[in-house]
This record gives sequence, structure tokens and C-alpha cells, in this order.
Amino acid sequence: MVRTPLTEGQRDRGRALGQILRAARAPRTAAEVAHDAGISIDTLRKIERGAIPNPAFFTIAALAKALGMDMNDLAATLAAAEEAPPEQGRGLRAS
Repeated sequence: MVRTPLTEGQRDRGRALGQILRAARAPRTAAEVAHDAGISIDTLRKIERGAIPNPAFFTIAALAKALGMDMNDLAATLAAAEEAPPEQGRGLRAS
């Protein structure tokens, strides 16, 4: 099966999602969050660095629950990151 290459926008969205999730787990280790979400630490690390730019919905839902995040807030934060100019989109912090 041949995969369609990702667009730069899709890659940017994946990196922004990773930054938001990493900021949200800041006081906790990746291992703790991965365990609580029921995913591997490798998967969490790949999502956080944007290597998995389109993670499965249920993976994100599990991470949001483990981090105590509301899915609507996560979506709004991600949408705001997508609308921000590139220099403002760097170093996002979850609210």
C-alpha cells in the first residue's frame, strides 16, 4: 500500500498537537502519561515530536483523559495554533 505524502500543513498540525500534549503533561513523565492512557511510551514520544502527525482519535481521547484535558479545549487550542503566524505557533503552552 502506497501512502499519500503528508502536506506541510498536516506536518505542522502534528507538531503543534505534540507541543500542546507535551506542555499539558509537563509535571509528569512520559512513562506515567503513556501508562495512564494505555499506550506505549514510544507512541507518546512519536506523537509529541510530530512523527505521528495524524494519531487515531481514540489515542488522542485516551491521552486527553489521562492529562485531564477536555477534548473541546484541546481542539480549540490546536485550532488557535493553526491560525497563529509561524513565529507565534512555536513553544505553545496548554491552558
